[in-house]
Amino acid sequence: MAKDIAKKAPARARKPLPPVKPGEVRLLSGGNPQIAKGDGDGPVQAYIAAMPDWKRDIGRKLDALVANTVPDARKAVKWNSPFYGAKGDDGWFLSFHVFARYVKVTFLNGASLKPLPPGESKHPAVRYLDIREGGFDEAQVAAWVKQAARLPGEKL
Repeated sequence: MAKDIAKKAPARARKPLPPVKPGEVRLLSGGNPQIAKGDGDGPVQAYIAAMPDWKRDIGRKLDALVANTVPDARKAVKWNSPFYGAKGDDGWFLSFHVFARYVKVTFLNGASLKPLPPGESKHPAVRYLDIREGGFDEAQVAAWVKQAARLPGEKL
């Protein structure tokens, strides 16, 4: 006969964190900054400034690369990630998010980019690029950003 299975203790409900207030920063698991959502360059720069260690340099490079490639790009922080969109389009073409060992760049219509960014997604249109310490191919990312900004943005 099967052994008696010990009853599991009921899972404790995790108390949700209170929302962050404007100007407040909290680091979540993996070092991802949690800041108040907002439109414009200010919230994006606050997010980048709160990125830990070498990831901050990656954030600065990505932001500068987008600004140089798409000078009139719109910026916002949503869901604890910077988002970039083409001016005149109310959608978004790129975002990034901090994880413990890399920064994940999301090309929201990345399946239309040539060559394809390497990371697949469960969403057919989305492709990812994981940037680890040591840098990335800025010329290739700039080419993807230029292509992505020309596509219709994703409305989120």
